[in-house]
Amino acid sequence: MSLHKTVVIGDRIPDFQLLDQQGKWIRRGDFQGKPLVIFFYPKDHTPGCTAEACSFRDYESEFQEAGAQVIGINDAEVSMHKSFAIRYDLKYPLLSDPGQLVRKSFGASGLLFNTIANRITYVTDGSHKVAYIFQSLFRANHHVYESLDFIKKMAHDTY
Repeated sequence: MSLHKTVVIGDRIPDFQLLDQQGKWIRRGDFQGKPLVIFFYPKDHTPGCTAEACSFRDYESEFQEAGAQVIGINDAEVSMHKSFAIRYDLKYPLLSDPGQLVRKSFGASGLLFNTIANRITYVTDGSHKVAYIFQSLFRANHHVYESLDFIKKMAHDTY
């Protein structure tokens, strides 16, 4: 059971400060005024997670055109994220969340007694309030399609 309230649509996402694959600190506030697409995923270099990460890579320019920043998060060490990013040419931040404290601060569900991140994506508006949530462990590529469709609609409607 989570000690944190589950983040729902309309809530502002929790503050975070994590290292990316380059060893650079990344904070929520670094993206003020910019919608975020934050995807929590179980593990680097696994088939489903690689498919998901590469799909976000393949559509990254479309997210950027809509004004959004893609961010991937799991508990892998910075060195693991770096090798994953290099191998698959991932340019967006992959954040290392040791102990999964950020995931748990979102109240996001986990697998295996909450020890492994489930696959869940949060889309925020520019003030970092959650506008859309998509969760599916087995439909990895759908995270990209669902969030991109929502980001485009949000940009068009000037949410």
